[in-house]
Amino acid sequence: VQFEESGGGSVQAGGSLRLSCTGSGFTFEDTDMAWFRQARGKEREGVAVIYSNGRATYADSVLGRFTISRDNVQNTLYLQMNSLKPEDTAMYYCAADRIDWVLLPKYTYWGRGTQVAVSS
Repeated sequence: VQFEESGGGSVQAGGSLRLSCTGSGFTFEDTDMAWFRQARGKEREGVAVIYSNGRATYADSVLGRFTISRDNVQNTLYLQMNSLKPEDTAMYYCAADRIDWVLLPKYTYWGRGTQVAVSS
């Protein structure tokens, strides 16, 4: 299983970024996909998950600002992040599993991460 993540960068507060995560080595369409983030000195936290049936769940801290989506033809997971805040600054990771971990950091497969920095 491999992931290729991209889309991170530095933006000012209020700006937007779109993260991408392309997976290989597994049946993407049958797998639940999630985004997590970890800020320096903090524990990894779940941001959003999109299940194989297309249903999504979000952390309260990003609800209404972030949108998770998936393209099962391109085997790619996305995270559209709008109205970014300095507290969104973190390394963002994609994750995959067939077990319903929701937003718990117990997923089996993880990407290497892409850095997001939001300045005030």
